Amino acid sequence: MKPEDRTIDTASQEMIRKAEKENIEIVWDRHDLMQPQCGFGQLGICCRICSMGPCRIDPFGEGPQTGVCGATADTIVARNLARMIAGGAAAHSDHGRDIAHTLLLAAEGKAKEYKIKDPEKLKAIANIFGVDIKDKTIEKIAQEVGEIALSEFGKQHGELKFVERAPKKRLELWRKIGVVPRGIDREIVEIMHRTHIGVDNDYKNIILHGIRACLSDGWGGSMVATELSDVLFGTPEPIRSKVNLGVLKEDYVNIIVHGHEPTLSDIIVEASRDPELLELAKKQGAKGINLAGICCTANEILMRHGISIAGNFLQQELAILTGSVELMLVDVQCIMPALASVTSCYHTKLITTSPKCKFPGITHIEFKEEKAFDIAKKIIKEGVENFKNRNKARVEIPKEEVDLIAGFTTENAFKFLGGKYRSTYKPLNEAIINGRLRGAAGVVGCNNPNIKHDSAHVAMVKELIKHDVLVVQTGCSAIACAKQGLLIPEAAFQYAGKGLQEICSAVGIPPVLHVGSCVDNSRVLIILSEIVKHGGLGDDISDLPGAGAAPEWMSEKAISIGFYFVASGVFTVFGTPMPVQGSANVTNYITNELEGIIGGKFAFEVDPIKAAHMMIAHIDKKRKDLNLGPVMYESDRDEKEETQVRS
Repeated sequence: MKPEDRTIDTASQEMIRKAEKENIEIVWDRHDLMQPQCGFGQLGICCRICSMGPCRIDPFGEGPQTGVCGATADTIVARNLARMIAGGAAAHSDHGRDIAHTLLLAAEGKAKEYKIKDPEKLKAIANIFGVDIKDKTIEKIAQEVGEIALSEFGKQHGELKFVERAPKKRLELWRKIGVVPRGIDREIVEIMHRTHIGVDNDYKNIILHGIRACLSDGWGGSMVATELSDVLFGTPEPIRSKVNLGVLKEDYVNIIVHGHEPTLSDIIVEASRDPELLELAKKQGAKGINLAGICCTANEILMRHGISIAGNFLQQELAILTGSVELMLVDVQCIMPALASVTSCYHTKLITTSPKCKFPGITHIEFKEEKAFDIAKKIIKEGVENFKNRNKARVEIPKEEVDLIAGFTTENAFKFLGGKYRSTYKPLNEAIINGRLRGAAGVVGCNNPNIKHDSAHVAMVKELIKHDVLVVQTGCSAIACAKQGLLIPEAAFQYAGKGLQEICSAVGIPPVLHVGSCVDNSRVLIILSEIVKHGGLGDDISDLPGAGAAPEWMSEKAISIGFYFVASGVFTVFGTPMPVQGSANVTNYITNELEGIIGGKFAFEVDPIKAAHMMIAHIDKKRKDLNLGPVMYESDRDEKEETQVRS
């Protein structure tokens, strides 16, 4: 298969050719070797929960229709799906636990490198948590907030604090159907219990508890991670930077941070500017130290420090293939085990930093918040001293680097839309009501080698903004669109419909807003709640003219994210189907029946243009339900498209 068939990104195509020429196996090669992939697994009808199996159900109805224990396809598929939710919710929520732990250490003076950079946000969270801030120091407030945040993980009864931020009607619905999370860890543990052999066999009951667990992620663990990261590292403001492999520099020590946790990466940024290390780099023959990011760590340091992004998930091996990377340091999540073999083909050092993520035979320097700066300097020094081992003859850095603007949040969106002294979402609501904007969509998620790299993200987003749908993005999806120039204000005039163009021009924003890393999907939940609060568009998130999508999803985290958006009332489209189609009942339940229960549902559509129009149709239906008028420039666009077709 040609590189052009694997990715739309020309920098990545160049590195794929280099890998082929140098006979280095990368992700697309391993994907080819797995073909044909297991059909039972794709349909979700294989079960390995006990040792009487593994069992599998015949999808054609000619062979076994139950496992050894008697579990049907409905039970097996629902259990497998719920366990994917548990895995995804655990990953993002554990991230939140680590951030809360760091806040507590900082408040107690045990992690002196960390400061409270947004005290006003800390006070706002304290108010939600019921902390009396009168006559208390910032450190004391932070300590109490940190302790309550950590207690949210182990709570055994009651309700999570942040669910109160949801619209009143939404919270009442969750209470009515019994899915309000009690404690983050409790709901994840209960999934594992319910799906053990011989426990829950009702697919609807299993999935409803899965919803409870995913809500403990979106309105619990992930929200804790996002909000407390802002407190510790500063709430992002719009910031300019660059993206793609071209951000790597031939004459500099190139260090890549990859993973998801900002506790390390934020300190790495500071350490990379240390005069002692910069002087050492010059002694090694380099002009300086160049820091770049991969995946969601990249998004974290991008939106707070303007650090350039080298690429998204499927580019982690390609960055090494440039031959210019002295060091890649990783923490947790989305880190391919294959990095060990690819780095061994070059001078690049791979260093793991989390006790949760180690590689056989790879250097491990464990990160501890109490000694954060010293550990960060030690890691960077390893990279600086490795510069002399670079083989210049093997260096090939693609030229592609693209401008972007990142760092939009719930808070600064108020100011952009309403002005510094009139912070409000009202102009956004009014733009939707009067038809200048059709609605809004969140396009998020990973990359997956079973879909042409970046193609679905970019095609979907272009189609949405063309039809006056404002798009917000996180994670690898945001990086994909940034590489195609969609995250700058000028993109509105090239790709957006006339109504969206007018808004972008007036406010000075791109038609696609970068709101952070994967855990920052919780920002989108708050934005939706604020839109409801400001009135005119219904009483619940499910009333809004909005939709969500994960066109190239691949991880369990994406399953949890998708479910907490559906559970919050959002119509959500996944590109490749979840592994549920071996059960017609489960598939129908999550793509049809759930809407009548919780206000949101899933759809599966691999074609990104078709998927975009499913989202547009849903948005139009919601506009009709709200008795809103037609989209302002729809007739102009239809006439233009008809002219193009005729010509």
